[in-house]
Amino acid sequence: MSTTLARERGEPALSAYPRRWLALAVIAVAQLMVILDATIVNIALPQAQADLGISDPDRQWVVTAYTLTFGGFLLLGGRIADYWGRKRAFIAGAIGFALASALGGLAQTGGTLFAARALQGAFGALLAPASLALLTVLFTEVHERAKAFAVYGAIAGGGAAVGLLLGGVLTEWADWRWCLLVNIPIAAAAVFAAIPLVPESKAKGNTRLDVPGAIVVTLGLVSLVYGFTKAATAGWSAASTLTFLIGGVLLLALFVLIQLRSSNPLLPMRIPLNRNRGGAYIASLLTGAGLFGAFLFLTFYFQATLGYSPMKAGLATLPVTLGVFIAAGTASQVLPRTGPKPLMVGGGVAATAALLLLTQIGLNTSYATHVFPAEVLLGLGLGFIFVPLSNLALVGVPNHDAGAASATLNATQQVGGSLGAALLNTLVTTAVTAYLTENMRPGAEPRTVAAEAAVHGYTVAFFWGAMFLAVATVVMAALVTAHKSDMPTGPGAAPAG
Repeated sequence: MSTTLARERGEPALSAYPRRWLALAVIAVAQLMVILDATIVNIALPQAQADLGISDPDRQWVVTAYTLTFGGFLLLGGRIADYWGRKRAFIAGAIGFALASALGGLAQTGGTLFAARALQGAFGALLAPASLALLTVLFTEVHERAKAFAVYGAIAGGGAAVGLLLGGVLTEWADWRWCLLVNIPIAAAAVFAAIPLVPESKAKGNTRLDVPGAIVVTLGLVSLVYGFTKAATAGWSAASTLTFLIGGVLLLALFVLIQLRSSNPLLPMRIPLNRNRGGAYIASLLTGAGLFGAFLFLTFYFQATLGYSPMKAGLATLPVTLGVFIAAGTASQVLPRTGPKPLMVGGGVAATAALLLLTQIGLNTSYATHVFPAEVLLGLGLGFIFVPLSNLALVGVPNHDAGAASATLNATQQVGGSLGAALLNTLVTTAVTAYLTENMRPGAEPRTVAAEAAVHGYTVAFFWGAMFLAVATVVMAALVTAHKSDMPTGPGAAPAG
């Protein structure tokens, strides 16, 4: 932001803030905590499920209770951060996240764990948009912003994989509960560092909050996910399943109507209706669905089928992280010269191919010759998607809407993860049941058939995850029109497309 533009908006010119790179480090640590918590419990899930007596159809709530409240309240969290103060929201979100983590780490029942994960998501919904909005006002020079978003993009794409690795280490060396308790020292460090290093900024003007919109959109998403979950036990045609699915769609439609008629909407329609931003948000939603589904079932494949320990299963995900960081670093250098579209489409093709490759797994598949290359390819694809996506989703967004726009980007990924995990878990459960029905005949070895059924279920999940990513790639190719000259040099840059 130029000094003149900052004065016109009544805000400090943070582009020259001397400690902005230290502030970025603090923001990055907190953002990593929020992102990796979407998957850190995946490795621990088999142990937590057995310890707390959680059923197979309900196990996905350990993931979706977090991603649902995170995605559902991100828009409200973004507005709160804009109006209340981004630094203040950042600190409050980190403290609340730590307290919710403590509750989850001490949980004695599945219900308590689900509730704690939901609270983590709610506080994460305050912390995450504050983080990204701070970046938009701290880094306004094009090359500096590209580097800052490379860090953010690497965290967005690699944080989920880092969560799997850290979850494996903590589960094997300590206890699955430490997958949650570890957030307490991380959050404490982020809070104490943010107080002196992160500057405050806030939007001016109308500061009323659209609470009804936040409630309606969250209820709609919960209804959809619960409908997907009911389908696993009651069937897709059951009245209860259809009631929740139709109710979720109607509530989301009501949310759009509320936004169109509200004088101070939670999500101003001018934000997603821009062609480039809209394409970015749709792609983020679909990519999140494929990404979270892939990680969830890779975890069960490694531990339940290949017999890996939690530690080994975590290490087995490292190639994804490696690929993400390589691609993110490359994308940050190439993006100013190529624009976002070539990188995003290429990344989408690579990630889709990786999940299709994983559909070929079996009971005795070689990790080195089959799973490893698929993971590297997946990581490279995600890295090339997320770095330009983080830039594109904020093209032309005025400072007053920075929190809402960044929240929308985070929300689409988390909502996609919620819906994807719930839907894929239901498809896996259905596929496993059908396989057992067809193949459990007299004379068959029950353990072998059960193991084959589980692997069949995982391949179904990888196939549909690949389909989500394929559609995301088509969306990016069709809707993104921004060129390198359209990428923002500051929050006040004109919209592209």
